[in-house]
Amino acid sequence: MKEDKPCIVQRDGSVLLAADSAAAEHARFELQHFAELVKSPAAFHTYRITPLSLWHAASLGWTAEQIVETLQRLSKWDVPAAVANNIRKVAARYGKLRLEQNGGEGLKLVSEDEGLLRELLVLDEIGKYGLQSLDKHTVHVPAIGRGGLKQELTRLGYPVIDLAGFHQGSGLSFSLRGRKGRLELRDYQADAVQAFEGNDGMGGSGVLVLPCGAGKTVIGMAVMERQQCEVLILTSNTTSVRQWIEELKDKTDIPESSIGEYSGQKKQVRPVTAATYQILTHRRSKEGEFEHMKLLSERNWGLIIYDEVHLLPAPVFRATADIQATRRLGLTATLVREDGAEQDVFSLIGPKRYEMPWKVLEQQGWIAKVQCVEMRIPMASPLKEKYSLTEGKQRYRLAAENPAKLEAVRSLLSQHEGKPALVIGQYLDQLRHVARELKAPLITGSMPQGERVRLFEAFRRGEISTIIVSKVANFAVDLPDAAVAVEISGSFGSRQEEAQRLGRILRPKAGENMAFFYTLVTENSKETEFAAKRQMFLIEQGYEYRLIGPERIPELAETDKPVKREA
Repeated sequence: MKEDKPCIVQRDGSVLLAADSAAAEHARFELQHFAELVKSPAAFHTYRITPLSLWHAASLGWTAEQIVETLQRLSKWDVPAAVANNIRKVAARYGKLRLEQNGGEGLKLVSEDEGLLRELLVLDEIGKYGLQSLDKHTVHVPAIGRGGLKQELTRLGYPVIDLAGFHQGSGLSFSLRGRKGRLELRDYQADAVQAFEGNDGMGGSGVLVLPCGAGKTVIGMAVMERQQCEVLILTSNTTSVRQWIEELKDKTDIPESSIGEYSGQKKQVRPVTAATYQILTHRRSKEGEFEHMKLLSERNWGLIIYDEVHLLPAPVFRATADIQATRRLGLTATLVREDGAEQDVFSLIGPKRYEMPWKVLEQQGWIAKVQCVEMRIPMASPLKEKYSLTEGKQRYRLAAENPAKLEAVRSLLSQHEGKPALVIGQYLDQLRHVARELKAPLITGSMPQGERVRLFEAFRRGEISTIIVSKVANFAVDLPDAAVAVEISGSFGSRQEEAQRLGRILRPKAGENMAFFYTLVTENSKETEFAAKRQMFLIEQGYEYRLIGPERIPELAETDKPVKREA
């Protein structure tokens, strides 16, 4: 046994990380490349190695032997032989199948493993795509089946490397030269652009994963400049659409007349068009057609950018299966999806081409350092009694809307007086009450876009020090000066939501470059369980949550070591 090592690799393939080990931070950094965190109790964090986590690692250049060697190096005991062999077997499936052009006659699926091709051809799930054997290593694939076949093969455990290439789309000549001259990329931004382009025909589709505040919009524009073609940008809401448009106007020389907004308010289809996922999935009735999905093929797009790809709705996935000849770029802070559709992102948008860990950018000063605190709020006796008599979602909501949270919010804002602050929550009744008591503006999804923009601008200028925000804060809202976020309620155990909310305060700050993230949780309630799950992605990234009660708010300025809490 190697006493100084922080991990134990178990026979079921899970990995236990001793959270108090001196080598825990380094081990966490290594593990996140090929495993995912599934539990985070105080003593040991549990990671799981999955086929998808191995294929993403393979897409970034990791070999099975490198993964096994890393586990051996981190583990107290030898990695079980069965686990090492399974890693080799699963990782080797990435690259066994390749899609290539078949002259002018559709595509061909190629494999050196003729037995694998024989097995696949007899499956009903594969037969529906009209495959025809050409020889023992090659199968003809009708071009229309490119997306669906890749999706099905990934589900069967055999991801496809797509080398069939892409059409160019209509040309658009421009450069990254805005009002302040030529835009220079940071090193990691340039690396991300190069990773998307790839080598030897491997690029042109895939996902770039970087923290909020890392400049994903700039990276997207740099990819656009490399391609010099017409572009469709899909993103989460109208605010984000308009932020993209303003960035394009500010940082490129694309004529304003060539940039269009396609949203609930405007229907402009131009050489560069920014649209919302909501408008693409709008229909008049549950059984009706998606009237605006035709936007995906309305112009000869050379590139489609899927911003916040972790939010991509299922109907857009289905439409994306039909446009595999168009280059596709996914941008996100986290590939976590609560609906389990990570495999569809992998097969239809593309594999992970680049990932920049949050803590690396923090160390380099490109994003703010964040002190994370979970504050346990007690229940008053009347609420305790009511809570004990309810069940299910209603019980969770009672805990989430605990009235005692209001005083904790007041105290926290007082503690950070003078710092721009966001109070973020899930339930509108709760948010309205907090807004009234704090005499602060409330921004919700139903607020007219013009009023929302006016309030955000006032916040940026320092005219408003605190704003109350609903789930609109989960999306790409650019509030660079926000330094404090207080989360008073959330969507059950949504990891992506927690990451996005913390992301609202990651822009670099003057001085010590420090921001503060508080999540208020009712003690001895279901809310504590969901809070533990929500925090899991950020813990995997290296963030630690101090656990305190409201009576310790005055001590928050102290630099004592974060308290590790039970999940």
